[in-house]
Amino acid sequence: MSGILKRKFEEVDGSSPCSSVRESDDDISSSESADSGDSVNPSTSNHFTPSSILKREKRKRTKNVHFNCVTVYYFTRRQGFTSVPSQGGSTLGMSTRHNSMRQYSLGEFAMEQERLHREMLRDHLREEKLNSLKLKMTKNGTMESEEANTLTLDDISDDDIDLDNTEVDEYFFLQPLPTKKRRALLRASGVKKIDVEEKHELRAIRLSREDCGCDCRVFCDPETCTCSLAGIKCQSLNNPQQRYYGIILKVPSKETSSVPLGHYSTAQ
Repeated sequence: MSGILKRKFEEVDGSSPCSSVRESDDDISSSESADSGDSVNPSTSNHFTPSSILKREKRKRTKNVHFNCVTVYYFTRRQGFTSVPSQGGSTLGMSTRHNSMRQYSLGEFAMEQERLHREMLRDHLREEKLNSLKLKMTKNGTMESEEANTLTLDDISDDDIDLDNTEVDEYFFLQPLPTKKRRALLRASGVKKIDVEEKHELRAIRLSREDCGCDCRVFCDPETCTCSLAGIKCQSLNNPQQRYYGIILKVPSKETSSVPLGHYSTAQ
């Protein structure tokens, strides 16, 4: 009897519709888990790499400044009273307000600058040619020095200057003007009377700049030190060389052990 029941149980177990339903449920659950894994937990087979917020590319700046014209303001020359040339007076300055203005396009302004540079270069080369001509005339005995000094820039023609083979941008540079030329520029600009007092003031400034510091040696006496009287630190004592001498004199040696500190001693 038990054997028959066992056989029937195996038959029912193998062909039972419940088993098929269970298998179908397992298939559904596995498919659901796969679907849920795709939507919530991405599988490793896709090799998905999230972008890092720390490695974001910088946005390219699109804002640029563009110029379409150049505005030039013109000022008349005046005596400056603000700079200190290396010699003489008659400093160059300009008026407080402009007398005219003009607008250029970028191309027109570049051409105007080149034209001005060529004119300045032409004048500079003519001056060099004039100086070399004076030196040549006096050396070979053609002219006396006084007669050579009568030569002017008008005696130098443009044919004597090789301006075409000279690069304007490479050769152009500013040069200091002598006192005589500064006075000529001021007079050409309408300055009728040049203040002569400026010349003496500039001479005093140049002399004061040559005499820098005080006369203190090793020790500073505030009552006589010009730096101390002016309300600043003693410049001589701040000098490393003076500090070295002060230390040497303050350290007693065998020969100067009986000599008070701060005094020189002469070995007999």
